[in-house]
Amino acid sequence: MPDKATGATTLPIYQTAAYNQNSAEDLEKIFSLRKLGFTYSRIGNPTTATFERRISDLERGAGAVAFSSGMAAISAAIMNIVEVGDEIISSAGLFCGTSDLLRELKSFGINVRYVTDNRVENFAEIMTSKTKLFYVETIGNPKLDVADISSLAELAHENNLPLLVDSTVTTPYLVRPLELGADVVIHSTSKMINGGGNSIGGIVVVGKNFRWDVEKFPKLAEFKSFGAMKYLARLRAKVLANFGSCPSPFNIFLTNVGLDTLALRMERSCQNALTLASFCAENKNVEVNYPGLKNNFYHELAKSQFGNRFGTILTLKFGTKEKAFGFLNSLRFALKASNIGDARTLVIHPASTIYLHSSETEKLNAGVTDDLVRVSVGIEYIVDLLDDFGLALSKTW
Repeated sequence: MPDKATGATTLPIYQTAAYNQNSAEDLEKIFSLRKLGFTYSRIGNPTTATFERRISDLERGAGAVAFSSGMAAISAAIMNIVEVGDEIISSAGLFCGTSDLLRELKSFGINVRYVTDNRVENFAEIMTSKTKLFYVETIGNPKLDVADISSLAELAHENNLPLLVDSTVTTPYLVRPLELGADVVIHSTSKMINGGGNSIGGIVVVGKNFRWDVEKFPKLAEFKSFGAMKYLARLRAKVLANFGSCPSPFNIFLTNVGLDTLALRMERSCQNALTLASFCAENKNVEVNYPGLKNNFYHELAKSQFGNRFGTILTLKFGTKEKAFGFLNSLRFALKASNIGDARTLVIHPASTIYLHSSETEKLNAGVTDDLVRVSVGIEYIVDLLDDFGLALSKTW
């Protein structure tokens, strides 16, 4: 929407640290959470607030808080409610940054129990009285396993637990986890939401329905007066403010520009990914993993859950690390880079890069092997991509 005051059609950048108020009373009310307003950009900024509302509306949420990175958003979403002695149950096929974070939580007295295949009954089997939340990714990165959000949400709620879902890979264009029963949705906005690979960011979107029991989640007791919004209120007033992981207004501006074309880019990238995966699968020397392929274990779940679209990431296995490297070095257009969700196609050898310091168990759980290549498919003309990958495949054998 155009700016009401000026008619500007692009979101203004409020590059300021602090905000003047009309009276000392107004400032007091804002600090005591009795009046809406801005005091300091570490806690809130008008540019950021507009972006938060847009993402929250897309997800059909009650509200959102933006952070300086996807990892900051994940950390905040979890640390908002966990304490020493608590347990988290998580899917095992996580992005390596997330698995590194969960490993780090052990030093804070928080235990993490993993489910290796996303089966709902396996989540139920390892729950204890100390379990505080379920954590999954919509599509594992790079394992590409798919979580059954509705079933997991049902199990979680039967036990008064929230379901936290990282929807970075799918974005609101493919799925709105809150509508399927999830309670908190997390995005690394650095990826497809931004789309241009020009800024880092993250966001946490909170649903409307979960009743946060202050006896089970004592950290929220201070915000009891906010009712169902206790989690959201504490997330901003305590975690964002105290840990200082606020985003730059300029980064928010860039990501907001990218958000305008999210649907177009996701549609094109998903189409390209399916075509490219099908093309590579014709080569008997390479093993292709992509939920859009009909022989994929998660195909039917992904088809129903994501509206017959299957995401923008696929993986290729070549048999040896040497062949994987040879393939990567033969590509002309795809960029060898560690990001995903760019408008450009990006490729990487996870075992020697982003999973270099992971344990063998963590690699196994994430589906990472020495011969694996991850492909994040962009919006290029598909014929160019097929030519590039076809030539590289032919040079590999």
